[in-house]
Amino acid sequence: MIVVYELCYTSSQMDEQPRFSSGPQALQWRRLKRLSLEGARLEYLTRVTPFDRFFSATILPLIPKSVSPNRITMMRFVSIPIILTLLFFEYNLAGTILFVLSALSDALDGAIARTRHRITKWGIVADPIADKLLIGSVALLVVWKYLGWPLTFAIVFIELVLAGSAYFRYGGKLMPAKTVGKIKMILQSFGVGFVLLYSIVPVTGLLLTGQYILYTAIVFGLASLFVYRSI
Repeated sequence: MIVVYELCYTSSQMDEQPRFSSGPQALQWRRLKRLSLEGARLEYLTRVTPFDRFFSATILPLIPKSVSPNRITMMRFVSIPIILTLLFFEYNLAGTILFVLSALSDALDGAIARTRHRITKWGIVADPIADKLLIGSVALLVVWKYLGWPLTFAIVFIELVLAGSAYFRYGGKLMPAKTVGKIKMILQSFGVGFVLLYSIVPVTGLLLTGQYILYTAIVFGLASLFVYRSI
């Protein structure tokens, strides 16, 4: 049986000594205390989601506890140039499989960090950067080829604006992604995935499905801008 803890601290609670003095909860509390995150961001960052619980019951038991979420994030960074090389030389099947695995790792590293109490400053910063590099670089190579530059430009431009807006608005402080941002990432992954499938099996329905999903992702990307401005 896997026990999943929800660590949802408010800013006032962070200033108090926790009731637990040892164990994974205490270790996580000390880490988060050092990060100096504000209450709302801290609560969102540590909240165990339904997706986390799903992965905890299915995939995470297969992943050794020695595997850290930061290691998975680093593997995603490493996978990006390999994916681009495969797609550039039109090894589309291999590139698509690796892209799917890399996109899936985005959900896994977050689930491991939250359910195993292994949230780190490096992970908070590096995870969204890896996501943006993965989606942006593959979009430049594949979406541009099959759906044209306007949609590709919109995807990349929104990612750059989101990153710049979060950084300058919070003065470089840690800012975990909000729900709309996570939905945007999921939609982008599915949208790019369908375009990649089209590159393997040229069925028009696959390309149209990917196109509409990416348009929807753009809407959520624009919504993310308002979410960041409201907190």
